[in-house]
Amino acid sequence: MKLKQHQGGWSFLSLMTALIVVGVFVAVAFKLAPAYNDHQTLKSIMQSTQSDQQLMSQGKRDIRLGVGKKMRINNLDLPKEFLKITKEKGDVFLDVEYQVRIPIFANVDALVSFKEQYVGRELD
Repeated sequence: MKLKQHQGGWSFLSLMTALIVVGVFVAVAFKLAPAYNDHQTLKSIMQSTQSDQQLMSQGKRDIRLGVGKKMRINNLDLPKEFLKITKEKGDVFLDVEYQVRIPIFANVDALVSFKEQYVGRELD
């Protein structure tokens, strides 16, 4: 007696399941990408701010206004109190902490948190 040959490959059901899973991951990635892109822009703004010793020598309000101006130029919209500025013995600490809530599907949201610290120096 001859044994039946086993056919290899994907069944229609397994192919559709794989496509749905991949599709969900791609959809979530497309929804999360703008938040990470905005954060990369904010990182470049904060790095340029921390390296500007003249700006670091000014008051906290002026530093906040300088960062706000750069954010408006780059069309960034972040929560109101995302930046905390403290000065200590010639060092300026710029603490960035904020969260972004992104709707994914129906009543499912993603919460993306960012927390970083930048240290600048005042002019001597």
